[in-house]
Amino acid sequence: MGTQTGLRLEQRGDGNYYRVILHIGSTFVPISDDIVEELRTHIALTPDQFFPIFVNKVGYSSYLQEQIRKEVQNTGDLNPQMSVIQQFFRQE
Repeated sequence: MGTQTGLRLEQRGDGNYYRVILHIGSTFVPISDDIVEELRTHIALTPDQFFPIFVNKVGYSSYLQEQIRKEVQNTGDLNPQMSVIQQFFRQE
């Protein structure tokens, strides 16, 4: 399987400690349930408004925040990626 680019969220079962995993290219970042719940409160924002909140909440270090930003830049337009992520939180 080839390496996927861009940001991607993975839903895991309830038996897992982390139910949501963020993929940044080939890097995995677990997202705690409380952060998932908090991000859910922001899904009505535009992708441009949601992105800084997402980076701040999920990127718990400056290095990780930079990796998220780079991945979005490398894959092109921010809006489609954030729209997919926001849709994920609507359904989760």
